[in-house]
Amino acid sequence: MGTVVDDAASAEFHAFFERHYAELSRLAHLLTGESDAADDLAADALLALWHRWDRVRAADHPVAYARGVVANLARTRIRSTVRERRRIALFWSQREEKTENPDISGVVDVQDALRRLPFRKRACVVLRHAFDLSEKETALALGVSVGTVKSQTSKGMAELQRLLGSAGVPRTVHVAMARGGETLGRNR
Repeated sequence: MGTVVDDAASAEFHAFFERHYAELSRLAHLLTGESDAADDLAADALLALWHRWDRVRAADHPVAYARGVVANLARTRIRSTVRERRRIALFWSQREEKTENPDISGVVDVQDALRRLPFRKRACVVLRHAFDLSEKETALALGVSVGTVKSQTSKGMAELQRLLGSAGVPRTVHVAMARGGETLGRNR
């Protein structure tokens, strides 16, 4: 059961929401260029304002504060989109390799073993050994540190060796993915 103060703050926030939601959504659209994301960013900004409503309502310019929150959320979204596009470009920039007479059962075994790895370990192993990316390129593609790439690749390779029972796992992963990697991506 709310108090009079809580009800007054709620009514005040609701009025603020009704007055400024469309404006904040337009601002998000103009900043990101994404009409689909604009409403979500405006809603996220208003949710953040609601959590700090006591401070926001006491501010000299609550609308300016709201605009700043939208701008920060838009900046974060743009950075995230840029990172994602870089990862995609890095992933697709590698040339396709052909393998003569692949070991089909080996390909299936490697793909099955890779599917059993947690995503980050699998991604590190595949990018390092199937796509021959450096640790730094892999870190950039996954948005993690080089140390994380080293750790996850090492742990992933150890797990693959346990699952496949082979000391030549890097070469097996490379050959299997060069020939049949497109099916792995569709399965998860």
